[in-house]
Amino acid sequence: MSTTYQPKPADVAPSSAEQRAKVAPGEIAVGVVVGRTSEYFDFFVYGIASVLVFPSVFFPFASQLEGLLYAFTIFSFAFIARPFGTALFMMIQRRWDRSVKLTASLFMLGTATAGIAFLPGYETLGGFSILLLALFRIVQGVALGGSWDGLPSLLALNAPRERRSWYAMLGQLGAPIGFLVASALFLFLFTNLSSADFQGWGWRYPFFVAFAINVVALFARLRLVVTHEYTAALEERELEPLGTREMLRKQGYNIFIGSFAALASYALFHMVTIFPLSWIYLGDTQAISNVLAIQIIGAIIGMGGTVFSGWIADRIGKRTTVASLAVLIGIFSLFTPMLMNGSPLQQDLFILIGFALLGVSYGQASGTVTANFERRFRYTGAALTSDFAWLFGAAFAPLVALGLSAKFGLAYVSVYLLSGVICTLLALRINKRIEQD
Repeated sequence: MSTTYQPKPADVAPSSAEQRAKVAPGEIAVGVVVGRTSEYFDFFVYGIASVLVFPSVFFPFASQLEGLLYAFTIFSFAFIARPFGTALFMMIQRRWDRSVKLTASLFMLGTATAGIAFLPGYETLGGFSILLLALFRIVQGVALGGSWDGLPSLLALNAPRERRSWYAMLGQLGAPIGFLVASALFLFLFTNLSSADFQGWGWRYPFFVAFAINVVALFARLRLVVTHEYTAALEERELEPLGTREMLRKQGYNIFIGSFAALASYALFHMVTIFPLSWIYLGDTQAISNVLAIQIIGAIIGMGGTVFSGWIADRIGKRTTVASLAVLIGIFSLFTPMLMNGSPLQQDLFILIGFALLGVSYGQASGTVTANFERRFRYTGAALTSDFAWLFGAAFAPLVALGLSAKFGLAYVSVYLLSGVICTLLALRINKRIEQD
């Protein structure tokens, strides 16, 4: 008597539904947080060094204010280069695959970061050291543009509808975590080394750490994005790269609206991280070690605000949350001159309150209007929207705020923040009208 072979469960090919079940939002969230934290750590290491180190190491011929402004000019180069990096690496992904793109971009990022760590100062190389610093900063920007892996978009699409804002904030959580680690590392070195040792070699150590973190982040993210389950999930959601020219031609208006919808948050970003450090450093109104310590506390408050943003946005809506915080940022901006020109306690309050607002606002700033993109445009659209939001809102913030404040007064910081608030509210209003039509 013959029997029909009944395959064991292990022999049965998993169905598409079963494969999708394996792509749990929690797994994606880990990759998102690890990836964003490593990028923001690089970002803030450079930003803090632009205040504490680069003016004296690369611009010793300039006054203290001019040295800071020169450093902030080079700081902006990465944001200018970032959209070009996105376009370049989207092309690389279309020609090869996602793992090649991610490996190449993070290798470039690590190489540029390590290059800064080994870079001799002006006294050794003269003006050539400044050119190399600018080159490494541009390479960092190109690499950051290529580091987009689509996991935040996949996370938003795979999350339960009623908890999408909660999961959306997880990628943003990388910013306060990265800033906390960078600030803590600089605080440790700044307080435990002599001024000569810190300026000579101590400042280079965070850049070595950034390189090591990039390697760890690379393997953590590759472990996700090259697996069959994640590749299938990304393809199923049509999260594939498109040509930048086609993207701008067909969905350019959405990129424009999305970039400006987040402007209040991105404008505030450097007003509570890099700018206060530079203003206090320039005015010598309190010890830099105290400022770094307060900013670490602020980063913890920012983390709490980011988590809270997910909870509140799931209840009142992402757009309402972003608009409400834009209004609060506008009110907060009016007190900038009083707080930053005041006592050390008032300056500390500016930083702590600013971080609280930034946490809630920035926690939902990403993807405010990403849902407007047709599905096949979402992967490239989300990357370019973020690039242009950073460029318009944050790239020149330390340079403009410090330059205008030093020459004309801190009221110009209020004007800068208010301009971001107005852009955010107008963009959200236009987006609402487009949806209604």
